[in-house]
Amino acid sequence: TSGVVALLKSNGVDIYQGVGRINKNNDVVVNDSQIIKADKIILAGGSKASRISIPGIESKKVLTSDELLAVKEVPGTLAVIGGGVIGTEMGQSFAGLGSKVIIIEMMDRIVPTLDQEVSAELLRHMKKKGIEVMTSTRITEIVDKGDKLEVHIEGKDPVIADKALISIGRTPDLEGLGEVKPEIERGKIKVNEYMETSVKGIYAPGDVNGIKMLAHVAFRMGEVAAENAVKGNHRKVNLLSAPSVVYTSPEVAQVGMTEEQAREKYDDIRIGRFNFAVNGRALASGDAVGFVKVIADNRYGEILGVHIIGPSAAEIITQASLVMEMEITVNEAVNTIYGHPTYSEALIEAFNDVLGEAIHIPKKKK
Repeated sequence: TSGVVALLKSNGVDIYQGVGRINKNNDVVVNDSQIIKADKIILAGGSKASRISIPGIESKKVLTSDELLAVKEVPGTLAVIGGGVIGTEMGQSFAGLGSKVIIIEMMDRIVPTLDQEVSAELLRHMKKKGIEVMTSTRITEIVDKGDKLEVHIEGKDPVIADKALISIGRTPDLEGLGEVKPEIERGKIKVNEYMETSVKGIYAPGDVNGIKMLAHVAFRMGEVAAENAVKGNHRKVNLLSAPSVVYTSPEVAQVGMTEEQAREKYDDIRIGRFNFAVNGRALASGDAVGFVKVIADNRYGEILGVHIIGPSAAEIITQASLVMEMEITVNEAVNTIYGHPTYSEALIEAFNDVLGEAIHIPKKKK
């Protein structure tokens, strides 16, 4: 954070330490004492870990992701309640530290927002690392037995653990609203395409609006909100090419539609795939796992989605985001020459496979 402070100071930004809230006069009150008057306000309150109403969840052994990172000892057994992004990342991290990890997910697969093929591949690797995953599972009660937790599950034996991580997502932190009352929709501040709330002059970028709760998306929203606050509403947020990443091993990244979403919206799509098992850089690095999957509209060649599980997925996905942001078709994308050997070659090979022109994989039978 010291680096951020230095950046703010270098740009002449005043910093006030404390809790800020907006009062009924649309002033910002810091620590219930100091009043700051402004023509425009940007409310960037972020989010906090969500909790659900399960009997026993108030136990001190049931921790949020923030609290789990502060523990002094690695738990022998960790029950992870929720197999989404945070649950899989934290679960795999603690498995690497030596915990026996059991992930309990209510949906029929882990990280349900992922493309189904990618989710299945990630599950395979999680199990390979010794992580137990329970899907389509409903928790009925958590019982603190003193030295252990019993996580009771509908129709199954209870899970016994030393600690439990509650990782069912995050919810907007609205504390900073104070006395001002913008339009709220399902616990999220409703904003327009300029990031402005229903209260003129108050902007709410980032997690507080719940549109897409990712740090890099919040950065862009903040930039747009700041520019509009200073220069008037003219710049809009476009999130169609915003990628998302799961920092597991192997890494997972995606941008755009999943195959399921694309099939619902488009009559005719084509799929291209390329496995890292035949990527030269991945083979040389001993990390030849996973694949790249590209989804494109068959009629115009529009790239609808790119999904990656494998080495450097978090880096490669930005190339796909750029291609989609510039509205480059798959027919045009294949004209790019990629360096060899690189992990990124898997992306261009998948683009080629969409067109049936990939020469580094066996020819498909018609």
